[in-house]
Amino acid sequence: MNDSGHRYFVIHKPFEMVSQFISPDKVRLLGDLDFDFPEGTHAIGRLDNHSEGLLILTTNKKVTKLLFQGEVPHKRTYLVMVKGVVTPEELLQLQTGITIVIAGGADYVTTPCHAAIVEKPAGLFHRPQAYRELLPHTWLEITLTEGKFHQVRKMVMAIGHRCQRLIRTSIEDLELGDLAPGHIREIEEHLFFELLKIKYSANITA
Repeated sequence: MNDSGHRYFVIHKPFEMVSQFISPDKVRLLGDLDFDFPEGTHAIGRLDNHSEGLLILTTNKKVTKLLFQGEVPHKRTYLVMVKGVVTPEELLQLQTGITIVIAGGADYVTTPCHAAIVEKPAGLFHRPQAYRELLPHTWLEITLTEGKFHQVRKMVMAIGHRCQRLIRTSIEDLELGDLAPGHIREIEEHLFFELLKIKYSANITA
């Protein structure tokens, strides 16, 4: 048992599952996973229905403020498959900042970020519609320190490439690793905060 009494989980959110336990819509929910989560468990951050990968769940309501509202932004890395062949010029646009449309219809120039063309990782879990890999495509690794709504999808669309698969692989040093879709791994409190590079204080209010 952790000193605070809270519990911390990493899950591999599957494709076509929302990042919540309750919804008015007929969708797959986190509660559909084969795991008995303790009362008060909630997701930290979101992955949309069509995105996959690393999602944090915890009973500790203070984590959202610590992770996303602190003075130091935290890195989130994504593996992205896009339609078509990304050119060096287009990659440079992602790296140096590109204009996307955010809430309210305003233009927003993204912060310079890490973006690289990569090979498809060995052992990547199968997903429906994998037939798209028979057509020209590019795998990218993108690391952001900001999180506008659908930012990765909007960024690759801005350079003329539709996102076909989006997998969050890490938040700081907390990595998805070989965790299979739909599987859960519980993490000890001290390691959870160490890997996320945040300092926990019981004095921080939720």
